[in-house]
Amino acid sequence: MARAPRRARFALACAPGLVAVAALVLCAVGIDRTAGDPERPVAARARAAVVGHKAAKPPIVPRERWLSDASYTRPPTRYADRVSAVFVHHTDSPNGYDCADAPRIIQYLYTGQAGVRHWDDIGYNFLVDRCGTIYEGRAGGTERAVVGAHTQGFNVGTTGIAALGTFTSGVPVPKAMTDAIAAVAAWKLGLTGIDPRATVRLVSTNSLSKYRAGTRGTFTAVSGHTDGYWTACPGAALMARLPEIRQHAARLQGRLQGSP
Repeated sequence: MARAPRRARFALACAPGLVAVAALVLCAVGIDRTAGDPERPVAARARAAVVGHKAAKPPIVPRERWLSDASYTRPPTRYADRVSAVFVHHTDSPNGYDCADAPRIIQYLYTGQAGVRHWDDIGYNFLVDRCGTIYEGRAGGTERAVVGAHTQGFNVGTTGIAALGTFTSGVPVPKAMTDAIAAVAAWKLGLTGIDPRATVRLVSTNSLSKYRAGTRGTFTAVSGHTDGYWTACPGAALMARLPEIRQHAARLQGRLQGSP
């Protein structure tokens, strides 16, 4: 079977709601709010009150802020026993958005996944915009081990964090965004005492992943979507920032010297 063009594979693997998001291209350009805007909490500012290796919970915008009246009927939330790893994604949507439009972009992603594709909810547990604001994605409680739909074969016992935008090779990744991803990873992994730099073993639940169902895959506790599935997501530029994100997350957990 002929392979789809690379860009098409990106869209299918990373952003099922891209058809809806494409409508934003003409109106999503604008000026980002600055880090000094008191109305936009930036996760990079969170200073972890570390207890053991637990990092403080960063500010998270509840899903009600973007859900509006777009809610679909969904089955009961599924939970795992714990979160052992984080998978980082990008949404493969336009980068030139005003951060004030992030809730609307997330709603379009939700509509594409839960509406058009009839998924049970948006696939990602969390989403982060270019200004560093963190949004609750999938329902079920941010502090619980909610089973998402973000990494084929490895949704159980993991958290999916999606960066709003497209981060292919050469595309700048805002520091506020990587700091926010690190803050979520430090907090979620810290709840179970896992070092973001550690090696973890996960059992695949689906043979469509890079590992046959029932077999174990070896990952770093903070990994990219491409580590578990045949995709270029979260893009080469964001993948290149994962070592830095892991280090920052470990620092937020109090595992390294120096302030977060």
